[in-house]
Amino acid sequence: MRDNIVLIGMPGVGKSTLGVVLAKELGYEFVDADLLIQKQEKQLLKDIIASKGVDGFLAIENQVNANIQTTKTVIATGGSVIYGKEAMEHLRKIGTVVYLKLDYETLDSRLGSLKGRGVVLKDGQDLQALYNERIPLYEKYADVIVDEGGLDLEQTLDEVLKKLQNA
Repeated sequence: MRDNIVLIGMPGVGKSTLGVVLAKELGYEFVDADLLIQKQEKQLLKDIIASKGVDGFLAIENQVNANIQTTKTVIATGGSVIYGKEAMEHLRKIGTVVYLKLDYETLDSRLGSLKGRGVVLKDGQDLQALYNERIPLYEKYADVIVDEGGLDLEQTLDEVLKKLQNA
């Protein structure tokens, strides 16, 4: 296992929630990359997307994630981090990338309005199209894949820890 653990996956899979619990379990720090973006830009994610557009937001997200310098930290990324080549190469270098995978139906039932969450959507794109577009990218960058289907938080934590030991 590398110095850091990087959680990737769709919005609503529980990256931030699991990240805090995982960090406590390992005695690591916890960083939420979305909060780093908001701190740098002094705006909420949805407001950054509204003011700078999707491409502008993705450029900021790529830059912020590509510059994370930390050790012994669980990093919860935004769902769109996988669009940033520099960010993903950096994150893979400094950590073990864990893809939290969830089936579309469960994800759809968990998420309310995507607009309020600061989710990067292209014009006319819905959750299904976003899901289909991102899955291959999550799989491409993942060192470890944990299927959360049917698992609660504690079971997901156990599964992540087990897979990290074998990574």
